[in-house]
Formats: sequence, structure tokens, C-alpha cells
Amino acid sequence: MSRRYDSRTTIFSPEGRLYQVEYAQEAISMAGTAIGILSTEGVVLACEKKVTSKLLDDDGSAEKLYIINDQMLCAVAGMTADASILVNNARVAAQRYLKTYNEQIPCEMLINKVCDIKQGYTQHGGLRPFGVSFLYAGYDDRYQFQLFTSNPSGNYSGWKATSIGANNSAAQTLLKKDYKDEISLKEACELAIKVLSKTMDASNINSEKLEFATLSLSSKEEGKIIQKIWNDKEIDLLIKTTGVLNDKSTGDE
Repeated sequence: MSRRYDSRTTIFSPEGRLYQVEYAQEAISMAGTAIGILSTEGVVLACEKKVTSKLLDDDGSAEKLYIINDQMLCAVAGMTADASILVNNARVAAQRYLKTYNEQIPCEMLINKVCDIKQGYTQHGGLRPFGVSFLYAGYDDRYQFQLFTSNPSGNYSGWKATSIGANNSAAQTLLKKDYKDEISLKEACELAIKVLSKTMDASNINSEKLEFATLSLSSKEEGKIIQKIWNDKEIDLLIKTTGVLNDKSTGDE
């Protein structure tokens, strides 16, 4: 007789698995690829747009990139409706900490708070896990630039370069091959474009299929955080200067 272990979030299967959490991770693997790369000068986040249509009213806002506070932004893969709820929670927690202590919340502390919410949805009946994974790019005075990822189970970890979403394993392989410790922000941007060009299903890439963001410092003297979500012209120029279209065409021959 089937016990339907996959119908309840809170029931372990005989193998010790929570199927609802695994189903949430499977939903994320169907979403567009998102890549994060940590450099000596900042952090790069690049996302693949899955829904593109000429009928959409593009007001310039990003679909998969969110600004959390003055020192953090994130990219998402999965259900954007779920992501909006968690991003709003993160923003409230960040502003509450700023109001209480008059300083920005440390990156890992904020991520921990969001992951506590995600983990709570894996242990209460009548709830389903959030079907979204995050890439967090942040900066604080203690650890400088940081890159974290989190999944529906509430687990999170720090990375030098990583990816979430579709073709995750292929993107990770390419990042392992080409990433270097002393990579500059410019080189990281070019690497993100090259990896996406080889992992996306589309035959060619352009600004209609990509979202791009960087987190950097204005200068070491000023120490001002610059959060930049790139516009279409800047993305197209980066693609052109990187020459990924030529690389892809020669690689298929």
C-alpha cells in the first residue's frame, strides 16, 4: 500500500528524503540559468530571461534581479512570485536592523534570516516549500564582497563562482575551468557572458534574453557601494566586445 510520502512536506520517506523539497528543486532546474561570479573588485550576477515577447511592455525593470538594501542585491531562479515574498521579508529585516543599530546588516546574517523562513516551510503541515533559489551579492566592512546561494530547503553557502537554474551542472563545469582567484570585475563580466552563451538554449544571445547586474565600490577612498542593473545597450555592448557569438559559431563546427 502506497503511503504517499510525496504528498506531505513533513513526512520523511523510508529513504529519509523530503520529496516536496526535491520537487521544489526540480522546479528551479526548469527555470532560466543564473550565474554569480566573485571578483577582486566586486560581484557579477547574470540571468537568463525565459519569457520574452514583443508584446510585453518593457519598462526597464528587471524580472530576476532585486535590490535588497544599499549593500546587497540578488538574482533568482524559479517561481518569481515566491521570490517576491522572500525579497520583501529580506528588505524589511534589513531596514529593521538599520533602524535599530544605525548600520547595514551583515550579509550572512540577513541571508540566515531569509533561510530560516524557507526552512520553516519544510516542517509545517499545509505549507509547501518556496520554489526558488537565490544568488546573493553583498558587501560588508568585515568580509568585503561576498557571494552566497540558497535553496528551498533553507540551506545556504558561500561561493567564488556558482550557478542556479537550468543547465546548472554544465555552467558549473565551465566556471571551474575558467575561473581564477584574481579575476577582475571586467573579466568576471566577460566570463559570465561566455558561460551563458554556452549553456542557454537559444542559438544566439542578446539583451532581450539576459539580465545583468554588478556590485562594486566607487573607489577605495570613498568606499561607496555601486549597485548597477545594466540596461539593454550596455548588455549588447558587452556581448559585442566579448565576442561570444563568434566563439559559439566556431565551437559548433
